[in-house]
Amino acid sequence: PDSAGARSLRDMSQKEPHHPLTTFSFKVSIQGFSAEAYFQSVGGIKSESEVVEYREGGINHGSIRLAGPSKWPNIVLKRGFAGPGCDELRKWREDWSADPAKPVTKNSPALVRKSGSITQLGPGGEEICRWSWKDGWPCKWEGPNFDATKSELAIETLEISHHGLVYEKLK
Repeated sequence: PDSAGARSLRDMSQKEPHHPLTTFSFKVSIQGFSAEAYFQSVGGIKSESEVVEYREGGINHGSIRLAGPSKWPNIVLKRGFAGPGCDELRKWREDWSADPAKPVTKNSPALVRKSGSITQLGPGGEEICRWSWKDGWPCKWEGPNFDATKSELAIETLEISHHGLVYEKLK
């Protein structure tokens, strides 16, 4: 008779192996934009919790480490700058960076927060998993850096502040 440990190892070895996914196969969707946006890179897919140290009386050998609030960095999207005609993201940022000294009128742009997602694609283009955010707003837009000594693509960067990421397994 097999021990429980040997049996579970044998069961695991009969499952299909997991292969690492590539970092270049993904798509980004942002609520309210006409199509999926294509980006060179996406960053900021992480979360962390603050560690709160608590010193309890009578415990002299150290402190108790408690979980504090969770936080998420901004989502950072980078893509080739294509100029007019492809400026939905820049316009969204401009709505949020309006001059605060100007009075708000009925013609002022609405400050709209948007939900969105980053979807990891598999080798055949199938959706494997998704990270979704809610209530995102564009906190930073950066245009291309120009350098006459290089022949690189002009890149624009958009940072989206949000209220947290939710992971969803799709396959």
